[in-house]
Amino acid sequence: FPTLSLSLQRDPGWKLFGKVPPREGPIKDPKKVQKEYETKSGRGGPGNPTSPRQSVRKNLDFEPLSTTALILEDRPANLPAKPVEEAQKHRQQYEEMVAQAKKRELKEAQKRKKQLEDRCKLEESIGTAAQTWNQEILPNWSAMCTSRRVRDLWWQGIPPSVRGKVWSLAVGNELNITHELYHICLSRAKVKWKTTPASSAETETEDAGCSDRESSLELIKLDISRTFPQLCIFQQGGPYHDVLHSILGAYTCYRPDVGYVQGMSFIAAVLILNLDTADAFIAFANLLNKPCQMAFFRVDHSLMLTYFAAFEVFFEENLPKLFAHFKKNNLTPDIYLIDWIFTLYSKSLPLDLACRVWDVFCRDGEEFLFRTALGLLRLYQDVLTCMDFIHMAQFLTRLPDLIPAEQLFQHIATIHMTSRNRKWAQVLQALQKDHERGSPVLKH
Repeated sequence: FPTLSLSLQRDPGWKLFGKVPPREGPIKDPKKVQKEYETKSGRGGPGNPTSPRQSVRKNLDFEPLSTTALILEDRPANLPAKPVEEAQKHRQQYEEMVAQAKKRELKEAQKRKKQLEDRCKLEESIGTAAQTWNQEILPNWSAMCTSRRVRDLWWQGIPPSVRGKVWSLAVGNELNITHELYHICLSRAKVKWKTTPASSAETETEDAGCSDRESSLELIKLDISRTFPQLCIFQQGGPYHDVLHSILGAYTCYRPDVGYVQGMSFIAAVLILNLDTADAFIAFANLLNKPCQMAFFRVDHSLMLTYFAAFEVFFEENLPKLFAHFKKNNLTPDIYLIDWIFTLYSKSLPLDLACRVWDVFCRDGEEFLFRTALGLLRLYQDVLTCMDFIHMAQFLTRLPDLIPAEQLFQHIATIHMTSRNRKWAQVLQALQKDHERGSPVLKH
């Protein structure tokens, strides 16, 4: 149908404001059209003249990988051409956009460079510190562990490669637990697992109050799946699932009077990440045997109230405005402290930051747990003073995912654990005596 096609080609076309007059002349070959376009746009090879647009981009020494340069394109043939002023304005806008893009790229490149430099410095400092700990401090532990230099290094954070060893030495082994005893307790736990039928959570909860806490073995399985779920290493099928299960099971047989309590799995998990299995069990049992941990895990209400009262003494001393705000809103320490103390911050803080808290906790003891709590409150006091009871409780029971480690430790360093010339231990002891005398201060 040659006549039909010719008539269609000569029909008027359409443009934005009316019809385009019919095109006269022969139809151009597509290849020829492409060649003309390349010649016009300066892409036809070295022999073709450079277009004005190309010279503009060369002068800018930057070629964006986006549609930014479309602003320089001419209008379609069926539209009025750009006035010179508008073309010049568009060229200026393009140059400004390119300059801004270059500025952003340069800023991001500088940021990446600084991050890389900081990372290299950190790795170098960690390597140097690890060498110092391995070659100077650990071989002479008894003589050097209390020196000013070692305490300063301790505050800066123990290198991961020696952290487990330092924790073991600092926690000690007052219970004289051996590797053999761990394996005996583990064997008992395995026998118990085999002989104990799978029971419901309700039954186990009822048994948790019984004197024979070995019946709480089944509760461990429920809690392991909730331990550091983001790491995916302690859950069923993970590389440390059985190790964590073994340590917690062995402990319930070692201390049936305590049994398993929620929160223990996080403490055991942190130790597993830094120690061999048997050594992790030894450190775990000795840690839980400390007065503060034993008070909380055995749910000694009177002693827990004493710890909360001691905490409030230093809270009021260090952060009086925030303390008054908490009192006004009836926000008591048990709402946020219980979870922090039960898990030694391993559930509440990012893992690397929690390990730094553990470093100094192993050095300073239970006092540092409450000093860390005050440091956290100081870090976020501006936010907390603007909140009501509900929002404060929600914030403190679910802290931000990103907490700046150096800022937190700077705030912790400003917390003074003295009240009326009395240190933490003295305040705690005085409150315990008041409680024994029936003081009304601790009856809330």
